[in-house]
Amino acid sequence: MVDMLDKITAGSQIQVKIVKCPTSAAAAKTLVRVLSKDQSVRAENKRLRKSRDRHFRAKRRGGRDYNLYVVKQRPVKGVVGESGTVTASSDVLMDLHSVSHFIEVAKA
Repeated sequence: MVDMLDKITAGSQIQVKIVKCPTSAAAAKTLVRVLSKDQSVRAENKRLRKSRDRHFRAKRRGGRDYNLYVVKQRPVKGVVGESGTVTASSDVLMDLHSVSHFIEVAKA
């Protein structure tokens, strides 16, 4: 996969697919961060954020404000089979190089 990553220029659209289970929490987190840049995932995160805002409740307990927050639902988990189309910027390319053992990259 590193050969394909070397040929990709910044600014181009690439398809990233997870083909192997990440062996560390840091690698899984990096994959989630990269796949979260996909447009459909961004739209889903925006929809979920609005839903959390609607269900936010503030009330008084013991004379103080007590905020009840809704836990964030994450549309990307970083598991085998997930894929997304992202723009290859310099930070994305560096992240992809660090997790190149777990992904398959193709031009979109």
